Amino acid sequence: MNHLLNYTLQIADNALILGHRLSEWCGHGPILEQDIALTNLSLDLVGQARSLYQYAAKVEGHGRTEDDMAYLRDEMDFKNVLLVEQKNGDFGRTIVRQFLFDAYHLPFYEALQRSHDETLAAIAEKSLKEVTYHLRYSSEWMIRLGDGTEESHRRVQTALDELWRYTAELFQPSATDEAMLAEGIGVDLGAVKSRWESTVAEILRVATLQQPDSNWMQNGGKAGRHTEHLGYILAEMQYLQRVHPGAEW
Repeated sequence: MNHLLNYTLQIADNALILGHRLSEWCGHGPILEQDIALTNLSLDLVGQARSLYQYAAKVEGHGRTEDDMAYLRDEMDFKNVLLVEQKNGDFGRTIVRQFLFDAYHLPFYEALQRSHDETLAAIAEKSLKEVTYHLRYSSEWMIRLGDGTEESHRRVQTALDELWRYTAELFQPSATDEAMLAEGIGVDLGAVKSRWESTVAEILRVATLQQPDSNWMQNGGKAGRHTEHLGYILAEMQYLQRVHPGAEW
């Protein structure tokens, strides 16, 4: 098993699938400013994914490109966590999903800057300003909606209760995570979890939201076992490339 390839794909797939989910808001945001903001978050994530896919293709050494990695892999080949493929729902649900991931993504990239792999470290460093803004954006909206009207509070709390089951997978190490950590390339997910728990607890407190007490969790994304949602995402995202293979503008 090529652990470096799989590790790079895990990170890239998270960025691409969440970026695609956010792109679905383009033209549908609740107000113009947030429509643009969500689209910009999407562009940030897709840009990160592109850099990572370029590196993954190089590591693989089979002559594939970043486009091949995004458009010509099947559902079971994707290694993203289940959280990022969940439906957008309303604006509040999208914000909850974003916040739960952002609170993980920032300390993950901060740690990845110290990777012994110079390319991964450079991508993390370049992306850090973006993911720092992402967490600030989603945190502010968690507080505004959670401590807002009765309806906004209810919607965000409901989304939090529903999405919580997917958070444990963020910190559950795969064989690839363990191998890369041992080589000084990967990130210690235990340390990331500690930062995540602290951030989430503080924002939920300010937002007057209750942290779910359920210990029932779902996982499997890193191993290629996904919810039904990913298949629909790929059917839309990969359609043009599949119908017209190799087509160029």
